[in-house]
Formats: sequence, C-alpha cells, structure tokens
Amino acid sequence: MVGSTMSMGSEGVATDETGGLISASKVNGTNVYNTQGDSLGSIYDVMIDKRSGQVAYAVMSFGGFLGIGEEYSPLPWSALSYDTRQGGYVVKIDKEALEGGPRYSESDYDRWEDPEFTRGIDDYYSRYASLGGRAL
Repeated sequence: MVGSTMSMGSEGVATDETGGLISASKVNGTNVYNTQGDSLGSIYDVMIDKRSGQVAYAVMSFGGFLGIGEEYSPLPWSALSYDTRQGGYVVKIDKEALEGGPRYSESDYDRWEDPEFTRGIDDYYSRYASLGGRAL
C-alpha cells in the first residue's frame, strides 16, 4: 500500500495504521499540542461510545512521574485534529482552559459511570465549539 505504515501482528492482524485509519493502541501515547506547537500531554486512552462505535473522548494524561500522581483530562474527540507534521494531535484550546477543565485521577476512574460526568465534560467544552468551526 502506498503511504501506509500498517504492520501485521503475529496473528496476521493489522496493528498500526493505513492512510485514514489508526489502531487505538497506536493512538495511546500520541502527543497532544496546542496551536502554538507546545506539548500539552499525551493521549492515555480513548473512550468509545458502545452504541455508535464512534470515539467519544480522548483521555489526556498530565503530570505525574512514572505514572504516579498522574491526572487525566477527558476531551471530546471532535476537539482534536491530527497534524502529520507534528506527528500528534492538535487542540485549539489554550492550556489554561484545559487545566481548568474536567479531570480525574486513577482512584476515581469510575466517574465514567456517572452520566453527569460526561455531561459536565460536554458542557465545559461546548464554550469552545467555535474554535476551528467544529462542533464539540
């Protein structure tokens, strides 16, 4: 395939990416930048809507050392765009807004079970919907 970096796992299953698709395992760990090129963190995980099959949120990791004391910030997936030049995702939200946004630590990961938590994420980032002309 031209322009593809897809590799095959030991079972012959595609594990990386093609021109327009990327495996979730490769998204995890990808850097996230602001529009000025400053590194803001990295993608820790993605949350997929069970019914639609669409990625709903990217979970960014911040701070900590060797995974200790890390905090996680969920962002609507629609707030991110991939920049091939930087090899990472770009978010058109300033660092202060991200730092003031919804967060959780590993000890309260179960917050995802609370519909108010995801509603709070959506409500917080809805004020930035005009950035880049994309609905969040």
